[in-house]
Amino acid sequence: MEINDLTPAERRVWEAFPRGEGVDFREHPDDSSVDGAGWGPDRTVRAEVLRALLLGAAPAEEGRVAGLKIKGARIVGKLDLRYAAVDHAIRLRDCWFERKPLLYGAQLKALVLGYSTLPGLTAATLRVDIVLRLSCCRITGPVRLQGARISGGLFLQGAVVGPAAGEEAGEAVLQLNHAEVGTDIIANDLTVHGQLRLNGATVGGQINLDGARLLAPGATALHAETLTVGTDLRAMRMEARGMVNLTGSRVPGQLNFARARLSHPEGIALRASSCVIGEVWLRECERIQGTVNLRRSHFDLLHIPPETWPRTIRLDGLSYRTLAPHLPAEERLPALELEESGYLPYAYEQLAAAYRTAGDEAAARTVQLAKLRRHRRTQPRPSRAWGLLQEVTVGYGFRPLRAAGWLFALLLTGVVAYTAHPPRALKEGEAPDFNAVFYTIDLMLPIIGFGQEQAYAPSGWYQWLSYLLIVTGWVLATTTAAGVSRSLRRQ
Repeated sequence: MEINDLTPAERRVWEAFPRGEGVDFREHPDDSSVDGAGWGPDRTVRAEVLRALLLGAAPAEEGRVAGLKIKGARIVGKLDLRYAAVDHAIRLRDCWFERKPLLYGAQLKALVLGYSTLPGLTAATLRVDIVLRLSCCRITGPVRLQGARISGGLFLQGAVVGPAAGEEAGEAVLQLNHAEVGTDIIANDLTVHGQLRLNGATVGGQINLDGARLLAPGATALHAETLTVGTDLRAMRMEARGMVNLTGSRVPGQLNFARARLSHPEGIALRASSCVIGEVWLRECERIQGTVNLRRSHFDLLHIPPETWPRTIRLDGLSYRTLAPHLPAEERLPALELEESGYLPYAYEQLAAAYRTAGDEAAARTVQLAKLRRHRRTQPRPSRAWGLLQEVTVGYGFRPLRAAGWLFALLLTGVVAYTAHPPRALKEGEAPDFNAVFYTIDLMLPIIGFGQEQAYAPSGWYQWLSYLLIVTGWVLATTTAAGVSRSLRRQ
């Protein structure tokens, strides 16, 4: 390309490139690239001119670092850099693109398109040595970055992507599947009209989706299966209309959904099954609209208030070390009734283990008791009757003081009965004076002997009462002793 073929606007760019100087076509610093379709020839640059510069048509001046640095230009034609190796930084800020840039398989130093308006971006398997910036861009078509390798960071904060139309409708509008990002993905306040796809991606640092809006009602808003993050995945105040799918992801730090809004009423709102995550935060969230699936995942900390759980949950195989905030067991147990599979013994055992980790043995026993009650509802009627008797009498062994109360009631019954109708002495003149209290204790606690039981023999109805006191006393006394022994061991 000859310099004589250039327009005045293109000549400014051509002459600035070898020196690495910027060209600002904006009439005012507040100019928006959204209005770029109406810009005139004085702000119009052909994409083929930019391509020629980037591929070496104008070498750098001695002692200078060449680079493409433009603000506020209307770029017409197709910027086709497929498979190209570009050694210069590309900075096209506040620009309007007539057609989507083609960067498939390209190798770039740095690409900055901040505040620009584009009909899409095709850059699968792109290689970027330093940084890729799409901050505050308005992109109406799909952004294809699948398989990209970015040594530095990817910046998408404030960008608006989609919705895709025409033949591209139904395609994920922001595609980062199987991409590798060396440091962070900063995408706070990002808006995606469609699906954000991150499945199989690897991010060396954190992913920041604070304040993002992922809008795919009735579909998958965030598809991030087998995602690997070096530190945290932040999504505070995020709004997700559609399923958030994190199946098989690895996040060693925090998965932070504090104050987020997750909504997919017709299906699964949050799927984080088979995940390994350090801390999961759902603090101060609205009630999740849709099912939550956490099956077979492992968390060190799960922070979720009871009111955040949706109407249906799936917890089979979920393990967590600590559950926060620390609340009475009575406030946590209703969530286990929401399990889609019905009675799930493991869920109760896991909750009890979390209370033991926190040192709250009383809450752990409450959970164990609730587990047995729930199990009783699944049994045949005879088994349910026997279970009900165990609960009423000894609280399935978790309420030993209840057994002590029954012991006292039986003692009082025996004392009243045998005071009114003392039993006859077996050997007149040899029996000790009758004492209704110690006689009843002798019956109820065979291991203790006060000489009353061997000396007196009740008859009739009172004999049957003595049998009842012997059997029930033995069972209740053993239960009470076992409960006291457990308490002493815990202390």
